[in-house]
Amino acid sequence: MGIRTGDQYIQGLRSRQPEIWLQGRKVTNVCEEAVFRQPIQEIAKLYDMQYDEKYQDKITHICQETGERVNNAFLVAKTPEELRAKRAVYEAYAEATFGLMGRTPDFLNVVLTSLYSNASFLERYNPQWAENVKTYYKHVRDQDLFLTHAIINPQNDRSKSSHEQNDVYTHLGTVEETPEGLIVKGAKMLATLAPITDEVIIYSFPGFQPGDERYALAFAIPINTPGLRIICREPMQDGIRSVYDHPLASRFEEMDAVLVFHDVLVPWERLFLYNNVEAANLLYPKTGIGQQPAHQSGVRGLVKLQFATEVAMRLADSIGVDIYPNVQNNLGELAQSLESVRALLKTAELEYETLPSGELMPGYIQLETIRGLLPKLYPRAIEVMQIIGAGGLLMSPTDSDMEHPELVEDMEKFYAGRKGISGTDRVRLFKLAWDLCGEAFGQRLLQYERYYTGDPVRKLAIFYNNYKKSHACTMVDDALSVYSAKSASQTEQVL
Repeated sequence: MGIRTGDQYIQGLRSRQPEIWLQGRKVTNVCEEAVFRQPIQEIAKLYDMQYDEKYQDKITHICQETGERVNNAFLVAKTPEELRAKRAVYEAYAEATFGLMGRTPDFLNVVLTSLYSNASFLERYNPQWAENVKTYYKHVRDQDLFLTHAIINPQNDRSKSSHEQNDVYTHLGTVEETPEGLIVKGAKMLATLAPITDEVIIYSFPGFQPGDERYALAFAIPINTPGLRIICREPMQDGIRSVYDHPLASRFEEMDAVLVFHDVLVPWERLFLYNNVEAANLLYPKTGIGQQPAHQSGVRGLVKLQFATEVAMRLADSIGVDIYPNVQNNLGELAQSLESVRALLKTAELEYETLPSGELMPGYIQLETIRGLLPKLYPRAIEVMQIIGAGGLLMSPTDSDMEHPELVEDMEKFYAGRKGISGTDRVRLFKLAWDLCGEAFGQRLLQYERYYTGDPVRKLAIFYNNYKKSHACTMVDDALSVYSAKSASQTEQVL
């Protein structure tokens, strides 16, 4: 089939009935549920971009294997041009959502492509696992499916490994083997956008210990598989707020969910790894499923940081405070942060690594540096926005106030900004900023940026240890060599 339209994506959602729980009730029609309605439309727009003449040749390509047009996220890049073609889809989707939707379809399609192109790793443990990954990649590519994933265990007792929890099936694990497949039970999180996706792929961060064999799992199943329960978090918006009052929260809410598996059957052909602690611990470093999607998340993070920086700049300009050195200093800091991330991305694409398969992978050091910086840079951008907006962020009237005949004059007189900025313009801008820096929606975006890539402390420690191994500190040796030279000179004088 190749690329889908937005309408085909929506029809796919309508054709299924996954078990979705939202605020204590089952959702019977996900497309008509207020909380999901607008986010579904935003994802549909991304699918429609594939048919838009403005984007089609930039974000899709003709698959040599099938002859069908497919998304660039499925491209196994073998040349710098193909690497840039992948970046093009990341940019297009991020810009269409202002970087506020972190799990657009391209993200997990990149993960799956990386598993596919490095399936030789799985082949060493079980040739069938490798074959399953390759088949599944083609299925998702050719049907243009939208995946969610759940790779974290519930936050129960983090001081204990999975097999040491009070209940053996607190974390997702194998129950038994059957002729049809594997029966699994337990829970995983954090499945972003799960209610409005087609399928879910399961795998885990490294960290398995001896005794955790039953939890060493990787597989993919349809989101409506019997026994799979989707428990949504409390919504950050109710789905009926006006776009005027909440221009971001009303459109880009990414629902997160815990996935609970009640004796779910995973067909053998959908199984990619199980009962092997060593393979599970090496899955990330050996298949590139951490590094390749870091390219997508780096581009998305850049767009999100740019959006926040632009909002902060416009806030300052709208009320005339960017003439003050302290405000200029804060905004200059954000601008330099933004350009630093942009430069790191370009360098990562120039200093790529060529894998044995011939696939290109953007530079590890640059991508991991972005991952280490964004959890600090984005919160700082939000803080600067809050400082600039100050009390004005708390005082915005509603759409109904702005349009009421008795209030119109007051709205324009007392809510106006500097010369040339009307009351309507300033209120709209401050509402945009409040959605980003004050609303629950914005706080979720902040928390997401801090933890979307995992524990930032642990990640930075891993980065340092890898950096230390690859850097011999030869400059220090050169500086210390003066002592060897001095000692040799003294020896010559004695002789």
